[in-house]
Amino acid sequence: MGHAVTTPAPAPVLALSRVIKSFGPIEVLHGADIALHSGRVHALIGENGAGKSTMMKILTGYQPPSSGQVLLQGQSVMFADMGQAEAQGISLIHQEFNLAEQLTVEQNIFLGSELRRGWLLDKAAMRAKSRALLARLRCDVDPDRIISTLSNSDKQMVEIAKALLRDTRVLIMDEPTAVLTRTETAVLLDQVRALRDAGTAVLFTSHKLDEVVAIADDLTIMRDGSVVWSGPARDMTEHQMAEAMVGREISTLYPPKTGGRGAVALEVKGFSVPGYAQEIRFTLHKGEVLGIAGLIGSGRTETFEALAGLRDGHGDVRINGNAVTIRHPWEALAQGFAYLTEDRKTRGLLLNKGLRDNLTLQALHKFSNWTLDARAEQAALDHAVSEFDIRGSRDVNVGSLSGGNQQKLLFAKTMLSDPEILVIDEPTRGIDIGTKQQMYEFIRKLAAEGRAIVVISSEMQEVIGLSDRVLVMRQGRIAGELVGAEATEDAIVRLAMGVGQSAPLEGTV
Repeated sequence: MGHAVTTPAPAPVLALSRVIKSFGPIEVLHGADIALHSGRVHALIGENGAGKSTMMKILTGYQPPSSGQVLLQGQSVMFADMGQAEAQGISLIHQEFNLAEQLTVEQNIFLGSELRRGWLLDKAAMRAKSRALLARLRCDVDPDRIISTLSNSDKQMVEIAKALLRDTRVLIMDEPTAVLTRTETAVLLDQVRALRDAGTAVLFTSHKLDEVVAIADDLTIMRDGSVVWSGPARDMTEHQMAEAMVGREISTLYPPKTGGRGAVALEVKGFSVPGYAQEIRFTLHKGEVLGIAGLIGSGRTETFEALAGLRDGHGDVRINGNAVTIRHPWEALAQGFAYLTEDRKTRGLLLNKGLRDNLTLQALHKFSNWTLDARAEQAALDHAVSEFDIRGSRDVNVGSLSGGNQQKLLFAKTMLSDPEILVIDEPTRGIDIGTKQQMYEFIRKLAAEGRAIVVISSEMQEVIGLSDRVLVMRQGRIAGELVGAEATEDAIVRLAMGVGQSAPLEGTV
């Protein structure tokens, strides 16, 4: 009787085996394993600081392991740098854009891989290839556009086009959808599926667990530098993923809406922002969270930047019943109105400065007479670290902190001016589910204290879960208002697309 012949499983195209990584005396990876297979999407998830970025850097030659092995087609390798990894067909799309801001889209796509005809650059061929790659991504950006003039979502598409240009065997994507709209995310996920079907091994990290469910074949979950679960993605629900990431029960992501609504804190009538919004009208009460929803380009951010003095705007604005004119951010702060930017990396924090310098920058008048009071600054930092659970060394530059801890520091910096009215733009972009839960608790706590809160978010569930009322913007106008149980994803989408109706806006009847 013959024996059945078993075919061994193909070796992973790229893997880590028992990898330990230490920085000085601090061990940040504790014997981590991961295996990426051709033609499969492998999701890597975990809270900020769990070790995901370190693992990706080791896979792509940015950092060597302290011990353990990097395996390429089953053979141990040691990449001296990222160039050696790229030469083996391993590409990384960074979470932070790796683009030359003053060059064109076309120049960025081909940077280091220019096409030539003899001694000259083959500009026609590069132009045609750039257009083809962008069309494949359904991105209608002109290849002649300067990168600095693009939106964040278009910059992400250029990063992806760069990766598609290379003959990539392994594509590692670090939070690729963090700055994308829902439509752009759908396009990206389609491209990931196409790459997988063509035989590429894809490592995909995201804090959006619905994307993991939609795209992943395999799943690795990390917590505190260790792999805590690995297997087929279909074996884990979103809820189970979240609990494995944070190591505790997550019964409800959003805190209860217990704040009582008080007097009107902010009243806006006939407010316009040239080129972005017109005839904006709404009220905001003390003790409430007002959600602002709408598609990218609807004028949400621009409207509230103008109200906070960050861009030109005009109209009738009243704070606590008093007419105000705000032309600069410090005038807004003087009125108790603070704006927390969606772009913490370039507009919210100084990444090459320390925690203390960043925390007190917006409120230096509180810490100085003729000279800065370093002791008072340190006391403020001690309080902020405790109050907002900011983790990590206080002696490093802010750029070395995880995204979640940067966001908590930005929150602490904004609250140091003790605002009565707080606008928070994209409060949880690029942060993990555990930190999201903390941010939501911070926001509801501020509302319970009687502060008036505005939350602008592209995540509809976030708007619905946090807000007492939701205003939906479309094409620079407020398309409608949804209160309580009326605020559903379907109702928001219909208003954002111009096919829905809502009750009359508060203050208009």
